Amino acid sequence: MEAVAQVLESEGVDTVFGIPGAAILPLYAALRKSGIRHLTVRHEEGGTHAADGWARATGKVGVSIGTSGPAGTNMITGLYTALADSIPIICITGQAERSKLHQESFQAVDIVEIAKPVTKWAVQLKEPAQAAWVFREAFRIARSGRPGPVLIDLPIDVQRGLCLYDPEVDAALPFSQPEPRFEPVRAAIEMLLDAERPLILAGGGVIGAEAWEELRDLAEYLQVPVQVTLMGKGAFPEDHPLFAGMAGLQTQTRWGNAAFLESDLVLAVGARFGDRHTGDLETYRRGRKFIHVDIEPTQIGKVFEPDLGIVGHAKPTLAALDAYARHSTSQRNPGNWTERVSELRSTLLRRDDFDDVPIKPPRVYREINEVFGPDTTFVTAIGLYQIWSGQFQQTFRPRHYLVCGQAGPLGWEIPAAIGVKCAYPDKPVVAVVGDYSFQFLMEEIAVAAQYQIPFVIVMVNNEYLGLIRQAELGYDMNYAVDLHYGEGGIDHVKLMEAFGCPARRVEQPGEIADALRWATLEAEAAQLPVLVEIMVEREANAAMGPSLDAIKEFEPVPDLVPVEAP
Repeated sequence: MEAVAQVLESEGVDTVFGIPGAAILPLYAALRKSGIRHLTVRHEEGGTHAADGWARATGKVGVSIGTSGPAGTNMITGLYTALADSIPIICITGQAERSKLHQESFQAVDIVEIAKPVTKWAVQLKEPAQAAWVFREAFRIARSGRPGPVLIDLPIDVQRGLCLYDPEVDAALPFSQPEPRFEPVRAAIEMLLDAERPLILAGGGVIGAEAWEELRDLAEYLQVPVQVTLMGKGAFPEDHPLFAGMAGLQTQTRWGNAAFLESDLVLAVGARFGDRHTGDLETYRRGRKFIHVDIEPTQIGKVFEPDLGIVGHAKPTLAALDAYARHSTSQRNPGNWTERVSELRSTLLRRDDFDDVPIKPPRVYREINEVFGPDTTFVTAIGLYQIWSGQFQQTFRPRHYLVCGQAGPLGWEIPAAIGVKCAYPDKPVVAVVGDYSFQFLMEEIAVAAQYQIPFVIVMVNNEYLGLIRQAELGYDMNYAVDLHYGEGGIDHVKLMEAFGCPARRVEQPGEIADALRWATLEAEAAQLPVLVEIMVEREANAAMGPSLDAIKEFEPVPDLVPVEAP
């Protein structure tokens, strides 16, 4: 296990999240003598999400540790989340002695078989001599191709064993970042040049590959507007003239959907065409061609067959596209299409300036945009509050908007925010949560309090399972989703105070900004998480629909006309 600890350090791991137990103590004995910081979480799922947040913020491999039995089964949601969003993490579990595995020993479960469907690799260490090699391979697999999670199960007798290990001759294993072939790169540029209304769609793969500069170079040279998916938010600055918004059924901008529907070619890079982005595929595909770039060959054609597929890592692929574009044509100037996207952007907006009481949720995000600077990292999970966030929040930098895009586990944001803040202690971190999601893993507040990890929590509280309540409208019911009781449900302010953390409740829209500024200062002064609970309209609905051309708006939209340039 001392060899394992040295491997972890050499792979760039400086913080791990876990819970010790009898079956994992030899590893903990090695960690105690290492330079790795360990945070004791309150639930193994919280540990996996903290490692996930650390990995998303750093681009490195996050690590979570647990003992045998239920510790591993508690990690499954976190493994699934990381697999779904292509996040490299390693979960380590303790296990009973090898000789006892067939005897139903205490907390002995076949976690490898349980974890296989939600990992890239799940393995049990069989011999002490394999320790360094298995962990090196785990890091290689987690990083290579489409990144993702690995689980390593450690029988306690193997942990106690000895192996030969010399850190002077050991190093990380190389992993491939496949470069595209020339022929599809040439074909892609020819298609882009022939199109009248092309778009680039940047998915989470652009951020995972750290390819945002190559993306911007290509877009600016060819003057092609850029859209982002929810997982790609931050890959392209939203104040850039070529930013074309976000298309989707839920997290979308009005002008983003309009621009997508007017496009005739989409170059999708590192995007998986998730159903909440595409909606009805006939509408999504009608009238436009698609080029799909992905590092994983089997992703191409999984949802629909593109007109051109390119297998390659996003960074070298975008660089190759840019290089061939510069070889093929002179730099493009803004034209009719970029002007049209700008017109849509200035006219197809949504209101966020409501002064109503109870507070309308869009007003919350207006204040968030105005109070927090571009260096703030936002963390959010799943529900109406995340949908409003995707529709209204502005993001300007990569790895500064972190969201569990596919799995959507409630409770993800608090432990993920802890992971982000551990990675970058000097950067501001804000978790945007719903009242119900907060309650899923609220015990992790104790972790942030114990280790003095300061960040701001903005709770959008409608005392409902809000997204499910809205989904129930189609069933003409409001059933099993109401969280309101007593005077106002759980008193989250008192709950935070029970953890020793400051909190404030806001019920007037004019008080939001002051509360957010107070929370920012208080978090740093106290070195604690600080909650701002904002009570919003209970039955507010977010704009959404079954297809890109059938989004229902529940609030009046502004009637704007384009402003002519002087």
